[in-house]
Amino acid sequence: MAYDAIVVGAGGGGPVVAKELASKGLNVLLLEAGPFYNNPEAQWTHLENDANNPLTGYFRFGPEDRSQPAWYRETPQNSFLWQLSGVGGTTLHYYGNCPRAAPGVFSGYGGADAAKYDTAHLFPFTYADLVPYYEWVEATLPVETAAMGVKEHTLFEGCIRFGLTQNTTKDIGTIPQFRPQENAILQPSGNAALVTETQGHVNQLAYPKASGCTMCGYCFQGCKESIGAPFNLKAKRSTLASYIPMALTADTWTGGVGKAVTLVPNAFATKIITANGGTQAQGVTWRDTNTGQTSSETAKVVVLAGGCTETPRLWLNSGLPNPNGWVGQGYTDHFFDFVVGVFPFKTNSSRGVGSSARVDYPGVGGLEQVGIPPALQAFTMLFSESGIAGQYTNGGGMTGPWNGPTGRITGPLFKRLMSNIDNLMNLLVLTDDDVQSVNNVTLSTLNADDHGPVAKVSFPPGQRTARTIANREYLAKQATQIMFASGATEVYRLDWAPLILHVQSTMRMGLSAADSVLDAWGQSRWVKGLYVADNSMLANSLGGSNPTVTTQALATRTAERIYTTVFGGEAYVQSTAPVVSTDDRITNTIASRLG
Repeated sequence: MAYDAIVVGAGGGGPVVAKELASKGLNVLLLEAGPFYNNPEAQWTHLENDANNPLTGYFRFGPEDRSQPAWYRETPQNSFLWQLSGVGGTTLHYYGNCPRAAPGVFSGYGGADAAKYDTAHLFPFTYADLVPYYEWVEATLPVETAAMGVKEHTLFEGCIRFGLTQNTTKDIGTIPQFRPQENAILQPSGNAALVTETQGHVNQLAYPKASGCTMCGYCFQGCKESIGAPFNLKAKRSTLASYIPMALTADTWTGGVGKAVTLVPNAFATKIITANGGTQAQGVTWRDTNTGQTSSETAKVVVLAGGCTETPRLWLNSGLPNPNGWVGQGYTDHFFDFVVGVFPFKTNSSRGVGSSARVDYPGVGGLEQVGIPPALQAFTMLFSESGIAGQYTNGGGMTGPWNGPTGRITGPLFKRLMSNIDNLMNLLVLTDDDVQSVNNVTLSTLNADDHGPVAKVSFPPGQRTARTIANREYLAKQATQIMFASGATEVYRLDWAPLILHVQSTMRMGLSAADSVLDAWGQSRWVKGLYVADNSMLANSLGGSNPTVTTQALATRTAERIYTTVFGGEAYVQSTAPVVSTDDRITNTIASRLG
């Protein structure tokens, strides 16, 4: 059958477009290469290797059948590409962090710190233009101020002693400030904030005795809390628990105006079908990853939302136009680093919401507190571009009384630190990274897989800009100073290699057709009816903010644009109130449809 729209990818952005278009009565097909986890309590565990093993874990980039090999990409440098397949995409293991982008990365910004940003690659509209779409997404998910615990209190006390003030708004200002995260995790309620164990053979943390976040600390394994809660009331607002239920029930919560989205999991898109010499999108071909069967459907509009790696791969494998060479180029990240502090008291690092606190440095980036369970803590301390801590220094500018060991933590030191991870505190460094064409996705010359030539993701060593490197060094030093101000007795910097997790811009929108793929509305400059709605559409690295909520705001904006220009509808975001994804109408309908 012919659809109004086909959306390729059900990660952070695709379900947003699908839900928005379906709510207006359009017939939408949503394709996802990975499985549909429609019963998280039965399908997920708290076992870290079971979830996160890149070859066999359920959160790998690979087929539903975990006995089959994972799908591979070529990464020629020392790096780790941490992405996954499945309905919900990387939001399945994200921490729900939803900070808005820095206003300085948008056109028209006149702040005193404007020159600190990547002014060569600004968004082609103002920050004020995007705010209504931020507000729409924040209400839909919903986004709330994250729950606080011991580790957050410890960090904030240190920030105050260090001389920082608190930001009490949703917007990044012009001076360094700390703040609780804007977070898409439902607040602890009932026993979730009071009880830590089973009493009298009754799970006191099960729904409805408890709801929202139960502070279990296992965000990265996929949130199934609280146990027994309806599908769309799981605490972490991944698109699996928020936009997907809304998309699948759009015919009911809109009072019959909308149409339920057709979701097809295990459907790996292999080609964009075009007409008029490749200048008009017409449909999509995909392969069933279980049966190997190939199918195709047509549509008026095709929206690519497979992520920063797979969207350009699909474009290139489809032979679509690339006249300026920017398809796949400008693969920006946040040039992560990791700083670990050791404390003489309990910080409860592994407990509670994974990341509830941050420090913003406008024009430079930010620091994000990260609490993680044991295996992930071990990974963070062994993943490095340097040698063993204390035996090697990268000369990165860690000077003064905070000049501590840099590199991998191993041997007796590793055992000592891991012996009680709840005496640690972690700060993740997130830089405002410059857009560079040298960081890119191309097609590998290695063997193709069942879906065509695979992606090659390149971050050439030593090619970062001076500004990006300076941002990282400054933030690492700030993190170390804040650790000591918070009460740490030892501080270690890991000097991470590229962790390809917060990534953006490989199909960027931009001010100029010379260095961008999309116009200001997310539509391809060269193929009519073809849009992008994932992190690859982002114009830059957002000033160091986590990208998901900005992608979702842009996806909402793009969906509204499709509705008004292709299908003759009226703009609605600024004239109506959004339905919240926890609405009882969605709860009741999704329960019956999932059986």
